Amino acid sequence: MTVKRCIVAYALVDAQWLWPLELPPDATVADALAAARDGAERTVPVPEVAWDSAIVGIFGVVCAREHVFADGDRLEIYRPLAADPRAARRARVARAKRRGR
Repeated sequence: MTVKRCIVAYALVDAQWLWPLELPPDATVADALAAARDGAERTVPVPEVAWDSAIVGIFGVVCAREHVFADGDRLEIYRPLAADPRAARRARVARAKRRGR
């Protein structure tokens, strides 16, 4: 039976978890997440991964959970942003203007 390999990745600011997997050729992102979740529950505890609701992607490109990934792909589970990057930039610009820069 042919298999394809992938790595499911989840990262916090100070830690990263990687789950290498071998799955059937027709496996989807959802299948890989389910397998990684099973592996995570059997090994080192991972803080509050939103397995069912987090945005996911492949090599930094957001994709659907129904997507059939390729052999060797890195599937990533994304955390919500702490702040909106555009709002943070506007706040920095406003502070700079108040300081006269």
